[in-house]
Amino acid sequence: MPHVAIGDEGFLLDGRPHQIVSGALHYFRVHPDQWADRIRKARLMGLDTIETYVAWNVHSPDRGEFRTDGPRDLGRFLDLVAAEGLHAIVRPGPYICAEWTGGGLPGWLLADPTVGVRRAEPQFLTAIEEYYAAVAAIVAPRQATTGGPVLMVQVENEYGAYGDDPLDERQHYLRTLAATLRRHGIDVPLFTSDQANDEHLTAGSLPELLTTANFGSRTTERLATLRRHQPTGPLMCMEFWDGWFDSWGLHHHVTAPEANADDLDALLAAGASVNLYMFHGGTNFGLTAGANDKGVYRPITTSYDYDAPLAEHGAPTAKYRTFREVISRHRSVPEEMPAEAGPAPELTVPLDRHLPLDGLVDTLGETHRFDQPPTHDDVAAWEGFVRYRTQVTAEDAVLVVDDVRDRALVALDGAPVGLLDRTTHTTAVPLPARAGELTLLVEDQGRVNYGPRIGEPKGLIGPVRTATRELTGWEVTPLRFADDGGTLRGEVTAALRAASPRTPAPHPDGAETPAGVPPSGTDAPLAGPVLALGTFASTEGADHFLLLDGWTKGVVWVNGFCLGRYWSARPTRTLYVPGPLVRSTDNEVVVLELHGAQGRTVQLVAGPRLGHTEE
Repeated sequence: MPHVAIGDEGFLLDGRPHQIVSGALHYFRVHPDQWADRIRKARLMGLDTIETYVAWNVHSPDRGEFRTDGPRDLGRFLDLVAAEGLHAIVRPGPYICAEWTGGGLPGWLLADPTVGVRRAEPQFLTAIEEYYAAVAAIVAPRQATTGGPVLMVQVENEYGAYGDDPLDERQHYLRTLAATLRRHGIDVPLFTSDQANDEHLTAGSLPELLTTANFGSRTTERLATLRRHQPTGPLMCMEFWDGWFDSWGLHHHVTAPEANADDLDALLAAGASVNLYMFHGGTNFGLTAGANDKGVYRPITTSYDYDAPLAEHGAPTAKYRTFREVISRHRSVPEEMPAEAGPAPELTVPLDRHLPLDGLVDTLGETHRFDQPPTHDDVAAWEGFVRYRTQVTAEDAVLVVDDVRDRALVALDGAPVGLLDRTTHTTAVPLPARAGELTLLVEDQGRVNYGPRIGEPKGLIGPVRTATRELTGWEVTPLRFADDGGTLRGEVTAALRAASPRTPAPHPDGAETPAGVPPSGTDAPLAGPVLALGTFASTEGADHFLLLDGWTKGVVWVNGFCLGRYWSARPTRTLYVPGPLVRSTDNEVVVLELHGAQGRTVQLVAGPRLGHTEE
């Protein structure tokens, strides 16, 4: 059976020197019917290994469960890697960062403030014991030592960048995690991974485990730093940053293939092993994108294209071809090249049925009553939206919150009056001088995935006040759009289908609508918060790209599958629709628009539009 070991200078596979050339591909960011295609394209680029994180909150959305259905089927993913003749590296965290909501840590895990975060605290370790046991049940039978593809397993992730606990406490925590993995049958090499500087490598590694480093440039210098911390054994860049992620409201990040290629060539020429981060980024489907907060809260976009060699929709890029040529200088690569992606079908989809969100709230969630406003975590709302309601008087004048996480639409008797926003630190809005029902629709835009704010609660934080008093007597409703399988709830689509179609009223003489006359039907603006539905026919199994220009902010589902968030803040303008979702007829698009849209149509366009760059 194959055996992987740590040699004096490099990896040994079956006793022979082995240089790993790997690429990151996260199964939970790719439709499962497309896993085999993406894995095959990795082999065709010259890779011999696939690396993946395991996102704890994907498998355990609630305490006491570990789901492996559909897109959570890690075992099937690893079997497909093996079927393509490739090896695998598994990185189960428990913390993964990955620009994924909460860095992979489940919301329920840290809802109790007494639970430690990324340290040897008993409640935290007990939960990790359960999680590691479930992961190991999948990974252990698929290790290289038993004839499977898995070469290595990571302990924690970039731990050197987190916290300031004493070194002995940090090492105790890492050793506890390593011992837990060993106890559950993981016998391939364990490793740590940290940024390639002295501080992080010291604080995040253990002498008895393989130390790897993360960087995207200055290869010779970074490898020398790693060698100082690991005098013998393989040199490996576990995250060779060949692109970068995007945040809402900023530029789309791109990197020059030639610059990346020079650094990759230097890595391979030095005999170091490498894992491209990312080989294929994929998509933050649903409400899974994370956020960063380094003084300014920045939620991550739905697209996780990453400017990777394989684009979000699986198309080879210029970077793919450049990297393939570099790899061919150091080992043989397959002669076959993946086919280029053709244009996607183009059409306009009228959304001719709509219902105000307020009319569906009772369908979407159960209302709870509190004297003080709870956080989202207090009502087990681990993602998405929660509606808060109470009464105000004419004398209240202004609404003030200590903190909002992350964004709240404020309305009085259903009429919009303002916005509370974490990114802009907006925590107060004026109120009309009248009594009425105050509503706050609070959106969790992604849990922080990096730094000291990991694990913080969502929703309204602290008391809510006005010019005259503290507001009490709250009715709070978590809005649960998805059923247990993650599909848009049938009650929502049924209600939208039953809504009266809205079609343009024809002009009596067939002429165009005169100037100054308000538009009607699908040309008319649409006020939110609202849910709108439309249908389309197209090419079954073909990838599509949904353009929402003219819409402001919200969430989209196609055939019940949540594509993710859109936002006019950009850079991203399209949402990727994986081909396996698309039927030949009766495809349904449902849009939750929070603010308003210029018209009642969406466009399907020929290719992705990921936004403006700094160039």
